[in-house]
Amino acid sequence: MDIITWNVNGIRAIVKKDFFNTIEKLNPDILCLQETKAQNKEVEKALAPLAGNYHIYYNAAEKKGYSGTTILCKKKPVKIVNDMGIEEHDTEGRIQCAEYTNFYIVNVYVPNAGQQLKRLSYRKKWDTDFLAYLKNLNKVKPVIICGDFNVAHRSIDLKNDKSNYNKTAGYTQIEIDGFDTIINNGFIDSFRYLHPNDVSYTYWSYRFNARARNTGWRIDYVLVSKNIIDKIKVVKILSTFMGSDHCPVHLKINL
Repeated sequence: MDIITWNVNGIRAIVKKDFFNTIEKLNPDILCLQETKAQNKEVEKALAPLAGNYHIYYNAAEKKGYSGTTILCKKKPVKIVNDMGIEEHDTEGRIQCAEYTNFYIVNVYVPNAGQQLKRLSYRKKWDTDFLAYLKNLNKVKPVIICGDFNVAHRSIDLKNDKSNYNKTAGYTQIEIDGFDTIINNGFIDSFRYLHPNDVSYTYWSYRFNARARNTGWRIDYVLVSKNIIDKIKVVKILSTFMGSDHCPVHLKINL
């Protein structure tokens, strides 16, 4: 089974680029998209060319043009549930969970701590509640978690670690600790598990020619429950695919 996760930074913008050719080439069984920045009807319209090959499920934010997630699946899930069931977290379209016979797949767009770290305290609460949500799923069956976690876990995961530490959203100790806690509760960073020393990024700012200079961050992850780590065959960061300020991440797993 091939799974692709991709923060598209606006579904209506990316479909005007090479998006459909990319998806045809990658041909995933499950495609998890984050930051669609559109209401459900708008996402449905934008992705209409894929409707013949995929079941498509949407979770838009209440605020227009903001956040939002979409899952596309070749095989229809047993069930799709949006959000984590906590009112303060469930207005921004950040979580989808597709249940299959042998596993859950969670598509997530984790909140950014924001400029001047204005949302850092909220992010800390979100991380705590998200972990509890994942642990409840994991009690039932293994979980694959795909998405933009808005944190670089270690210094290897961003170009300029010292200048960003505790100053920039995505690399504060609070965010690092939140990610550590997920890892310490039985979920494995699949890319780092297979590629412990690789310097690879998934996000580059549109400013300062960052992508050409490879001044990037690895903030897009595929985490898996510890008891299915041996079923992973491939994890690749697909940095040559354009269209967003993030690139896709590919997981091949036998389940």
